[in-house]
Amino acid sequence: MNVTLAVKQYVSKMIESSGPGMKVLLMDKETTSIVSVVYTQSEILQKEVYLFERIDSQNRDSMKHLKAICYLRPTKENVEHLIQELRRPKYSVYFIYFSNVISKSEVKALAEADEQEVVAEMQEFYGDFIAVNPHVFSLNLSGVARGRSWEPSMLGRTTQGLTSVLLALKKCPMIRYQLSSDMAKRLAESVKQIITKEYELFDFRKTEVPPLLLILDRNDDAITPLLNQWTYQAMVHELLGLNNNRIDLSRVPGISKDLREVVLSAENDEFYANNLYLNFGEIGTNIRNLMEDFQKKKPKGQQKLESITDMKAFVENYPQFKKMSGHVSKHVTVVGELSRLVSERCLMEVSEVEQELACQNDHSNAQQMVRRLLQHPRVCDLDAARLVMLYALRYEKHSNNILSSLMDDLQRKGVSERNRKMIQSVVEYGGKRVRGSDLITPTDAVAITKQFFKGLKGVENVYTQHQPLLHDTLDQLIKGRLKDSQFPYLGPSSLRDRPQDIIVFIIGGATYEEALAVYNLNRTMPGVRIVLGGTTIHNTTSFLEEVRSASSGGQSGHPQGMGRNPNRR
Repeated sequence: MNVTLAVKQYVSKMIESSGPGMKVLLMDKETTSIVSVVYTQSEILQKEVYLFERIDSQNRDSMKHLKAICYLRPTKENVEHLIQELRRPKYSVYFIYFSNVISKSEVKALAEADEQEVVAEMQEFYGDFIAVNPHVFSLNLSGVARGRSWEPSMLGRTTQGLTSVLLALKKCPMIRYQLSSDMAKRLAESVKQIITKEYELFDFRKTEVPPLLLILDRNDDAITPLLNQWTYQAMVHELLGLNNNRIDLSRVPGISKDLREVVLSAENDEFYANNLYLNFGEIGTNIRNLMEDFQKKKPKGQQKLESITDMKAFVENYPQFKKMSGHVSKHVTVVGELSRLVSERCLMEVSEVEQELACQNDHSNAQQMVRRLLQHPRVCDLDAARLVMLYALRYEKHSNNILSSLMDDLQRKGVSERNRKMIQSVVEYGGKRVRGSDLITPTDAVAITKQFFKGLKGVENVYTQHQPLLHDTLDQLIKGRLKDSQFPYLGPSSLRDRPQDIIVFIIGGATYEEALAVYNLNRTMPGVRIVLGGTTIHNTTSFLEEVRSASSGGQSGHPQGMGRNPNRR
C-alpha cells in the first residue's frame, strides 16, 4: 500500500523494458508531474534517459539515435499527437505506455499510423495520479463541483484516477460512501462500473478480508482546510504553497537566485523525510543541530546559532558550506521564511483562536477573542476572514450569534468585499444544512464522554488540539462502528471483519493535516494500512477557490476519454 513505490516501479519497468542505449522520455503535462514527484532528473539520467520532451511540443528535433519511451494519459489529444508522431517518427523505436485504460479503436488508429513499424511495445501502466507521500495521493484537480453536483468532465477524470490507484495497488475493493453527498454516490457508482466492465483487470488474488474504498466529501468538514498548520509539510503548504513538491520562494526578501524555486521531496531529502510531521519548534532545533554538526567540521567559526537570523547569516557567509550542503541552506531558507511570516502575521495568536473556535465550546470567550484579533493591525485580511468563517461554521445556530456584527468589523478593517462574501459561501458549502456528520457538537453519550476526558487530560500543544473529522471516521471504521445509515455499502454485501487495507478518497480535496492523521493511524493500528487520496491537496487559499468555484457554478473542464486496452500491467 505504497503509492510512491507503485509509480516508481512503473517508471523503472518502462525504462528497463527498452533495453540499453540512449533514450528520450516523451510525456504530456500531467505525466510530467506524475514522474517528477517520484524521480529527480539526475536519478533518471543514470538510467540512460538523456532527454525529456513533451508530446505537444512543436519544435522537437529528429534524433534517430535515440529510443523513445512515451508515457501518456490516454486522452484524445495525446492519441492524436502520437498518431502524427508515428507518421513522421523522430526517433528510432517507440515504447508506448498509457497511464490508464485505452480504447480498442484508439489502439487500432495508432497501429494504422505505424506504417514504418517503429512501435516495439504498447502497454498500460496505471500511474495516473500524483504520489505525494507513500500513503497520500492527489489527482491535481480543482473546481470539481458545480453547486452540489459534479462538473461533468471531472467525474470521468476522477474515476480514472481512482481506478488507476486501485490497479496500481492491486486492490479490488468493497465500496462505502458518504450518504449525505450525491457526488460521493455518483463516484462510487462510476468506480464500480469500471471494476465490473474491466473485471479481468481487477482479478487479483483474493485476501481473507477484502480491501475497502471509502469515498467522502470535503463539505462534511470545512473546518480542517481553514486552520493554520504547525507541522513542517503542512505549514510549508499553508504559508508558501507546495505544488508537485516545488515551492516558489521568488517573493522572499533578499532570496538568492539558486533558491528562488526549491524542491522538497521526502524521497531524496533525508532532513525533510525525518521532519515531515514534526512541529515548528522541533524543526528549528533540528536544523540548528544539523548546522552545528557541520560547523564542527570547520576549523574556524565557533559562533553560536541562537536564532534563525544567525543561521541564515552563517549559511550566506560560507559558500563552501553552502555547496557542501544544499539541503541545509534550502531548509534554513524555508524555515527562515516561515518564521518571518509567523511573526509578521501574528500567526501564533491567530492560530490559538482558530483552535479555540474549532475545538472548544465557549461562545462568549470565542467572540471576544475573534473581536480582539480583528482589531489587531498586523492580522492580514485572509486571517481575519478565516477567523470569521470558523466562527460562522462553529456557532452557525447559536442563539447569540454575532456574525453580522463581525462582518461589520471586517468591513471597518478594510477586508475586501470578495473575502467578506466568501464567509457566506463557506457556510453554504459546509454548514449544518449540508453536513451528514456531527462535525461540531457530539450528540451521543460516548462522544460527549470522550470530549470531556479530552478536556480533562489537557492538551500538550495549544496549536495542535484539533483532530480532523477524518480521524474519527477512520477510527470508527476500523472498530466496526461506522454507521451503515451514514456510510452505506455500494451493493448488497458488507464487511464482517475489521478492515485491513483502506483507501479513503475525499472529493473536493484532502489536507496535510488529514495526511498526518492517517500517518499516525498507520503507526498506531497494527494490521491496518490506510492510503489517503483527494481530488487535490488543499491549503486555505486553494480551498476557498474550490468553494468559490462550487458556489459560482463551477468552471468548465476538459472531458477525458475512458476506454479499453492493449497489454495490461
